[in-house]
Amino acid sequence: MAQPSSLVTTEQLAAVLSDPDLRLYDCTTYLEPAPSGSEVPYRAVPGDKTFAAGHIPGADFLDLQGEFSDTSAQQFFMMPDVAQLEAAFGRHGLDASKTIVLYSIGTMMWATRFWWMLRSLGVEARVLDGGFNKWKDEGRAVETGASQGYPAATFKAVPHPGFFVDKTIVKARIGDPSTIIVNALGPQYHRGLEPSRYGRPGRVPGSVNVPAATLVNADKTLAPLTDAQAKFTAAGVTRDKNVILYCGGGISATIDLLMLTQLGYDRLTLYDASMGEWARDPALPIETD
Repeated sequence: MAQPSSLVTTEQLAAVLSDPDLRLYDCTTYLEPAPSGSEVPYRAVPGDKTFAAGHIPGADFLDLQGEFSDTSAQQFFMMPDVAQLEAAFGRHGLDASKTIVLYSIGTMMWATRFWWMLRSLGVEARVLDGGFNKWKDEGRAVETGASQGYPAATFKAVPHPGFFVDKTIVKARIGDPSTIIVNALGPQYHRGLEPSRYGRPGRVPGSVNVPAATLVNADKTLAPLTDAQAKFTAAGVTRDKNVILYCGGGISATIDLLMLTQLGYDRLTLYDASMGEWARDPALPIETD
């Protein structure tokens, strides 16, 4: 039922660090305040500087917004077309025959976003539990400087439909008894109690709240599966439902998606544009407490 292969521990990674078939990637992005009066909710800054300051030996760096997103879209981090992804992953030496490990700094959500993207393309990757923070806290080897990269590869996607949905699908599923819509943002934003950087405060009507932050331990590792199951069950997220996840920009919700996958849920999808789109569109309904 569960799929433990979606995660790898620091111990497991250390044991295979010299494996020539390992493809290890730092996926970090930083969200910085947008300039005053800007229409965007934040600035997306690639983590290449922190990568150069310290990374797991042999790792390469992936720039999510720069190479792996649709830069013509109004929202950040939107899934681009398959051809763009095949070219970008191929440049970085990634292909399905390799052992792919993803990590990020500060929060695992950047690594889990790439994990979900790759799954949608038919490729299984693993996410480093606890990320670079846990690796560094344990006193493990750290390398500095720019990425040396991997030899280019031919990345051939086998796209799986249904991993991403748009606002039309989400709106159509509101009130559908076979569907449950889950918001991964914090409760204050879910309830509309605080101003939102995405636009109108509130949530997709009828959605329930399982914040990604509550699925993570203090050491940045994911919470035990039993704890996660209890949170999803309490929110009414059951395996017989079609589950639509959303957050602010389609990033933190992938932590929920990884947990649900580990728990054996398989009717999962992500509203890619999330509140970055929904909150700014007055034609879409919104709900607050």
